[in-house]
Amino acid sequence: MTDKAPIRIFVTHLFAKHADYLRVFEYLESVENFAYLNTSAPDNVAAGGLEGLKEELRRQIREAEIVVVPLSIYTENKDLVTFQLDFAGAAKKPVMAIKAFGDTLMLKRDLMTRFGETVDWNERSMVDAIRRLARHEDTARWEVIEFTLD
Repeated sequence: MTDKAPIRIFVTHLFAKHADYLRVFEYLESVENFAYLNTSAPDNVAAGGLEGLKEELRRQIREAEIVVVPLSIYTENKDLVTFQLDFAGAAKKPVMAIKAFGDTLMLKRDLMTRFGETVDWNERSMVDAIRRLARHEDTARWEVIEFTLD
């Protein structure tokens, strides 16, 4: 992955920088050779009430190649995140979910079927799923463990 072709990522938000929203980017920044462009902009609070906010979310999602959903954000405002998922589906954007950090959530099956993949908070799992869903890249890697025999 080069900086010339970064993967455009939209992370669901509620027009505020939730701790898990920020954590997504901390994890992505820790991965070598992974270039991405964040199309989500929680600071861009549009005028016009709920319809203005929805239009701003549509604009941000249109620019993305993949939508990432930290599930803890979903639990804070199911309606607004469901709108983002609905638009991602209408725009044919793949969706990756990240399980709630350190928490167990019970989610409905119809919600879970909307996600191309659901991953844990693990930078390798996150990046591999993003590459598979956004660019259809084969991310098969071998884990190498070095040890010495005494």
